[in-house]
Amino acid sequence: MESMLDHDAAAIYASWFACLADPTRVRVLHAVASANRELPVGELAERVGISQPTCSHHVKKLAEVGFVLLRKAGTATMVTVNDACCVGLPHAADVVMGALAARPCCPEDLPAGVSVRALARRDWPAVRHIYAEGIATRNATFETRVPTRETLDRKWLPGHRWVAEVAGEIAGWAAISPVSARACYAGVGENSLYVGERFRGRGVGKALIHRQVTAADAGGLWTLQSAIFPENKASLTLHRSAGFRTVGIRERIAQLDGIWRDTVFIERRADRTTADPCGC
Repeated sequence: MESMLDHDAAAIYASWFACLADPTRVRVLHAVASANRELPVGELAERVGISQPTCSHHVKKLAEVGFVLLRKAGTATMVTVNDACCVGLPHAADVVMGALAARPCCPEDLPAGVSVRALARRDWPAVRHIYAEGIATRNATFETRVPTRETLDRKWLPGHRWVAEVAGEIAGWAAISPVSARACYAGVGENSLYVGERFRGRGVGKALIHRQVTAADAGGLWTLQSAIFPENKASLTLHRSAGFRTVGIRERIAQLDGIWRDTVFIERRADRTTADPCGC
């Protein structure tokens, strides 16, 4: 695949990042952006703790690349952030880091010896046992007790409940829950995926998420989302291999065992341009 970043765009982005290579300049820009109003250079210098000539020098450099806008008011120079850069700079970082590049549909090189099928009635004890193993890690969910079978049966969407088998033994499960009862969100689901303790690192998660996302695409779900603890690197890597992207970090979103925890909010959008979005 050809790079989406051409030479001219790369040169522009390089000039932006070069402008921010000075830590004092970064502090000046932060002070302007967080003020939410115009600041005279003198007040800006006081906020940052630098001399006015030094501040004027950095403001001039920031204005040259368009990060700030300048306006004369008598003898004072008023500085305000360029609102376009509040979007443009994060966009540039996303482009450079490949966040906007085409994302994979689903994992490749599925493991031999792992089969995935629809959840059957007989599988519930094994599914709840694997759920308990995930809870025990304290890095999989805010749940502290395994929900009842009846609760999970009401919660999970029919047709989107899967188990993985290895040598006839349940090795993991995956399911999707609706995020809302509103009709406009009918195609948005929250995915869950757990792998049994004895089967981790054997590609079970890869086989499950492959089936999960392809079935979701075929079943008319246009968005899958999930919230994952940042400490759960294996789950984040697995989801990214299936086309999920990070939307943001939800800081101190809830407590687990009396400790505030963050989650990484991720989502995957189906490609509606083809009948078979993944080509799988």
